[in-house]
This record gives sequence, structure tokens and C-alpha cells, in this order.
Amino acid sequence: MKILVVNGSPRKDGNIFRMLSAMKEEAEAKGFEVTSVSVSGLHVVPCTGCMTCRSRRECVLPEDDAQRVLRFIRECDVLVVGAPCYWGNIPGQLKVLFDRIVYGMMGESSSGIPEPLHKGKKAILVSTCSTPFPFNIWFSQSQGAVRALREILKWSGFKVVSAIQLGGTRKRQAGEKELEKCRRAIRKL
Repeated sequence: MKILVVNGSPRKDGNIFRMLSAMKEEAEAKGFEVTSVSVSGLHVVPCTGCMTCRSRRECVLPEDDAQRVLRFIRECDVLVVGAPCYWGNIPGQLKVLFDRIVYGMMGESSSGIPEPLHKGKKAILVSTCSTPFPFNIWFSQSQGAVRALREILKWSGFKVVSAIQLGGTRKRQAGEKELEKCRRAIRKL
């Protein structure tokens, strides 16, 4: 099984990194092939909204890291995406990446109806926010990032099998309890 882990956090050693690392270690221990990508280290030019990619099935902008990540997504069986909550949504760098690869995530019928290109693949989501638990859930803080990712992946054909949310990260790091939730999500695959 091929797993792609996408770290959408700009923090190099933050909670998202720790949680995704626990998942990666568990997946490798199970013998899965794991590829990791940190979005903050990518060079991705923002989408211009020209819509040419919808008919051509390729981006007209010069090749950058967006196409490389799309190749990884096409090859994976499971996509793991980690993103902290920024204003009830995903970080801008991650959104720019998904905007640039929309043509490789979902197609369009001749009448303009979206067609998922990754049907049958699974996804696991990980989100953090500074709002303490349970308020991060009640006030749709970390849930906002999860909701945005679910929307992107739903139209792409992915089935989200797990969503792990950690609140109160301003005052604490992901502990063993949260890391075990991450490992368990991999074991369920």
C-alpha cells in the first residue's frame, strides 16, 4: 500500500509534524510505502483562474512542485493530510497547492458536472488549533480545516476514514494519547 503524507503546516516541528510522524512510523512498521511532502518547502505558483486546465487536463503555468505532488497523489492508495486551523480554514499554502492541481483531482463532464478522479482511495485528516477542547469542536475551529479538506477530497473521490482534531495547542504539544490516535488510524487501514 502506498501512503502519501502531506504536511500543510508551516511549522517544521509543530504538532501537525509530530502527529504525522507518528502515522508515518506506524505505516512504515506495517510495511507500507510512505512518501512525505511538506507544503512549506514547496515552490508552487498560485493559480490564475484561467480554467484552461479543465479542458486540457494540465496546468498551463510552468511546471513546479504542484505537478510533482499531483503525481504522488495519483500513485497513492491513501492520502494523509495534516493542517492547522487558520481562521477556521486550511493554511493558504495548502489551499494554493490544491487550487493548482484541481484538474488532477476532479474532472468535469461535458455538462460541467464534477467527476471524481480518485474514487476508491482513502484519506485521513489531522488538524490542530489553539482553541482548547471541546471549544475547538463547538466553535468549528479545527472543524473548519477538516471541513475544507473534506470538501476538496469528497469531490476528488477520496473516502475520509478518519479525522483527528487536537485543540488547545497554544499551551500543549500533542501527547501520547493523540499520537496513539494517529497510529490507530493507520492500523485501521
